[in-house]
Amino acid sequence: MAEKNPMDDMSKDEQIGFHKGSLSTLAKERQEMMKILQIVEQLMQMHIKELKDLGVDLEAMAKDAQKTAPKKDSKPIEDLLK
Repeated sequence: MAEKNPMDDMSKDEQIGFHKGSLSTLAKERQEMMKILQIVEQLMQMHIKELKDLGVDLEAMAKDAQKTAPKKDSKPIEDLLK
């Protein structure tokens, strides 16, 4: 038996309002995520600079890590939501 979609019981105006509200919330979440990402990037750059100043060859370490890392299959988000 197929599950009933709760959107079927809503009027068109209610559905429009729901989706607009969802997009507004998600846009704000995306802005906050970008702020966090910028902070993380700044911190990473600081650590990279300090490691380079200490003589650590990060490029060689990255190449070694790529060789030993297992390949990972990524699924599209549509498949994850099913």
